[in-house]
Amino acid sequence: MSHLLHLDASARRRSISRELSAAFARAWRTAHPDGGYTYRDLAADPVPHIGEAWTELCDHVLAHGITDVGRYREAVRTPGQEEAWAVLAPLLDELVAADVVLIGTPMYNYSVPSALKAWLDQVTFPKMSLSGRRFVVAGARGGAYGPGTPREPFDHQERYLRDFFKGHFGVEDVAFVHAELANALIDPALAHLRDAQDASRAEARVRILAEARR
Repeated sequence: MSHLLHLDASARRRSISRELSAAFARAWRTAHPDGGYTYRDLAADPVPHIGEAWTELCDHVLAHGITDVGRYREAVRTPGQEEAWAVLAPLLDELVAADVVLIGTPMYNYSVPSALKAWLDQVTFPKMSLSGRRFVVAGARGGAYGPGTPREPFDHQERYLRDFFKGHFGVEDVAFVHAELANALIDPALAHLRDAQDASRAEARVRILAEARR
């Protein structure tokens, strides 16, 4: 049975990235009526940043060559590590149970929200493989950062996540769907770009639904 893990990271309760990720989730669940579904709002219920006890768990896993996620619990030896594991264990369980990981995230300051980065830090251990899983990122950006745009070099959102998923998790199947120019809805100086924003958003909706039906 397929299982979808759905994460949202936008600080806005009504956001374009949430709109896109929700559209994917609805379509995926319709296409997989018997599939499992887990939702986590990283902004409303933030994951704690890692602390020293987490780094000790990580060191133990690395020093002992543990690559099986199911064995990470063996690294727990102190009360502090037990507390770190209590935070980490449910996050790992949700991730490992998923066949598809859906992330709704805006671009903040050319990169990802700290809420998403905290989750990534918690669930990532050295030489950890999630190959065979599929990741889908439903993104929103205030400006235009696509190929050939002047701001393309400043895109540390998609580039970071793509490199992270492949470099740390060994995941090759990653799809990015972005709605751009969101600031045109707010900034009077960008009012002339509202038609382009509407077009980008509409195209993103079409693409995210196509990804959900794969």
